[in-house]
Amino acid sequence: MDFEKLKSSIFNIATFNEFNTVALQIYYFQYQHNALYRKFVDLLPVKFKEITSCYDIPCLPVGFYKTHEICSISSPPELIFKSSGTSSGTQSRSLVFSKTLYEKSILKSFSSFWGNPEDYTILALVPDYKTAQDSSLAFMLDFLIRKSGHRQSGFYMNNYDELKKILFDGSDRKKILFGITYALMDFATKHSSGLKNTIIIETGGMKGRRKEITREELHDFLRNKLGISRIYSEYSMCELMSQAYSSGESYYTPPPWMKVFIRELNDPLTTVRNEKSGGINIIDLANMHTCSFVSTQDIGIVLENGTFDVLGRFDYSDVRGCSLLG
Repeated sequence: MDFEKLKSSIFNIATFNEFNTVALQIYYFQYQHNALYRKFVDLLPVKFKEITSCYDIPCLPVGFYKTHEICSISSPPELIFKSSGTSSGTQSRSLVFSKTLYEKSILKSFSSFWGNPEDYTILALVPDYKTAQDSSLAFMLDFLIRKSGHRQSGFYMNNYDELKKILFDGSDRKKILFGITYALMDFATKHSSGLKNTIIIETGGMKGRRKEITREELHDFLRNKLGISRIYSEYSMCELMSQAYSSGESYYTPPPWMKVFIRELNDPLTTVRNEKSGGINIIDLANMHTCSFVSTQDIGIVLENGTFDVLGRFDYSDVRGCSLLG
């Protein structure tokens, strides 16, 4: 297998057949080179060489990232990220073996939804990467801020007054404000007004900061306080290399090299069809150095067009999100 050629093909996928072909190639590679994944697959009632559909590829439970180093190559990692988890829970550790590949995935995920970062002032209500270097979210936003190139693009977690000046400066320049849930709510409570030319993208994160509310309640609150018609969302986790964005409604759209499908709640080897809810499985082909096939602890639903919604978490799982960064 030409590993470099396979890597370059990930971001050129345009059809399901192309996705399926690359997914199977990565599956064979990871089965051969990832000892933990191979052991996991071998314990299942599946025949490794008879799998022909990406949806039949076994997905590694995300909990293994808390107890093992997940890797399919022997090189030292260039980056290590940790999940926010809870104050008492064990954090996941995700190894990134190619910073360049990760940045390419971030940029192409962003560009497929919003266009060129240079067209925006990109603002973040998230702890900055200098103080949160084990945060994949902080890394992603630091990268996009630098790609924006605008002098006012930056982190404003502890500078609400300056952020307000930028957001309400009256200019026609487009702005994107990414924010952890509780920080967006705090800012909107203190500085409510009518926003223009601004996209708000919430990234989740409430535990221990405010009373838990639904996403719909959060979006209603932010729309009413900030005087805008739509709130967007971003979905990812430290164990993934790619991001999905919502279009302002409940459903997220994954990039072409990432697919989401649903497993039965009580039978993780059985996939769910007909738009029924269940556990979320994710294929992220950009995870080619670790494991591209992840079984999450989120509960959701996938529509026929491939978009998906996140309905909640399994009761026994830790709370996921970026709420404990600050």
